[in-house]
Amino acid sequence: MTASDNGSRPLIVAENLTCGYELERERKLLTALVDITLTVHEGEFLVLVGPSGCGKTTFINVIAGLVKPWEGTITFEGKPIQGTGPNRAMVFQDYAIMPWRTVQQNVLLPFELRDHGISKDETQRRARAMISDVGLGGFEDSYPHELSGGMRQRVGIARAMVTQPKVLLADEPFGALDAMTREVLQGQLETLVMNAGQTVVFITHSIDEAIALGDRVAVISHRPGTIREIVEVDIPRPRLAEGEITGHPKHGELREHLWSLVKDEAFGAKDVAVDEGAEA
Repeated sequence: MTASDNGSRPLIVAENLTCGYELERERKLLTALVDITLTVHEGEFLVLVGPSGCGKTTFINVIAGLVKPWEGTITFEGKPIQGTGPNRAMVFQDYAIMPWRTVQQNVLLPFELRDHGISKDETQRRARAMISDVGLGGFEDSYPHELSGGMRQRVGIARAMVTQPKVLLADEPFGALDAMTREVLQGQLETLVMNAGQTVVFITHSIDEAIALGDRVAVISHRPGTIREIVEVDIPRPRLAEGEITGHPKHGELREHLWSLVKDEAFGAKDVAVDEGAEA
């Protein structure tokens, strides 16, 4: 059962959304997304898949308040998104943690950048608890160069979730990791999200990852991106803590269907390389 099935309220609503970028060197506009209508429900784990350059990153940047729509609307809790805010946090593929700060200091950064109305002692407590939750207890005073890639990404996840944002935006957070580390972090993220009742919008190029994590998977067409289809993943949770999800009877059918959609879009894409700089 997905968040949209169980009565959860709409949290993010995009209606007829069209947006893109101005390419200064070419002196032209690049349309990234066109006529996107999509609702993200509270407590939902929504995954976006599609070919490189299709506008997936653009969409979560619109949710984050970093990109403004050209046409249409996007609202958060019924109000237009007009900029960044503490109710949305981002996890990046390249970790984006500061090398001169310890794990604890990196996780505390959101509290330093914005007043969340809590005491310094409470921010320290939350940071320590979050570091423990992502499996980094004992590494609070370590620096990024002393950590593996998977551990650095755990820092990024802890930093994003420590302020308890209503929405976690994740742009291929596990894309640069080896397969084993990726599976471990998928399981940890699923557990964290379930325990927190977190709403997540997550980008991946992996169909298996989309099925493992998503309540719904939105397949985006090649640029300019539109919603090709939204596929519900009707597999009970927890999926990753209970064994091999690929053995579930519904996995093969879901994978085949999603792959057919993504394959059609990937082979139908034109000038994908032009978009990859903006999408990355």
